[in-house]
Amino acid sequence: MKTSEIVAVGAGAVVGAQLVMAAVRTSNSVLRPPGAKDEGDFLSKCIKCGKCIEACPYGALHVTGDMIGSAVGTPTLDVRNQACRLCEDLPCIAACPTGALCELDNRRDVRMGLAVINRDLCIAVKALRCEVCYRACPLIDEAIHIEYKMREGDAIHSVFEPVIDEDKCTGCGLCVERCVVDNPEIAIRIVRDRDEAKRLIAAEKDKVLEAYRLAETWGSNPDEYERKGGSGPRDMSKPQA
Repeated sequence: MKTSEIVAVGAGAVVGAQLVMAAVRTSNSVLRPPGAKDEGDFLSKCIKCGKCIEACPYGALHVTGDMIGSAVGTPTLDVRNQACRLCEDLPCIAACPTGALCELDNRRDVRMGLAVINRDLCIAVKALRCEVCYRACPLIDEAIHIEYKMREGDAIHSVFEPVIDEDKCTGCGLCVERCVVDNPEIAIRIVRDRDEAKRLIAAEKDKVLEAYRLAETWGSNPDEYERKGGSGPRDMSKPQA
């Protein structure tokens, strides 16, 4: 093989590797069907045959758009439009011929992502009775439960706040599909990277601690408490920072 040919092959290999890496970076946050592992593993095994899409009885899976490289033509979900129903028999996994969607013992083992609730947008946190995401969850009282509290700085109104179990949430997205809030954005989302999701959930919990701090200062004056930014719920037994 001539030197020029070797250089050309080497350059092609480098470009190909860069395209794969770019595809992983740009699609890493894209939700994948049940059974998918990390994005690199998924892209290396998915042959874009569409069998998982055909197998989904709810039409929740569709082909990705606006992707590059190996991510083009792979299956994904738009959970706001149509979430995963967590079928008991997981037909999408059974239809996959390559192992891109790994076999699971049952639907409780699905890990598509982790739900993160934005407490600034969730109307339940504002003492408006909702529970829509809670009622929509196929693993109700397991992946999500309700915490009953008094509204911070308010001795009259109760708060029924939905709380995600970080270890049991499957990331199916039914909570996102059913969320009644969409302005300025949906109050709950699915984050595929579970470590990142846990960091975001921790940040939301910090808002609760800040609410307690404000309440200690302004709790005796509800108008002043609201003016200073207090809007979180108050548990009758304060959490430890």
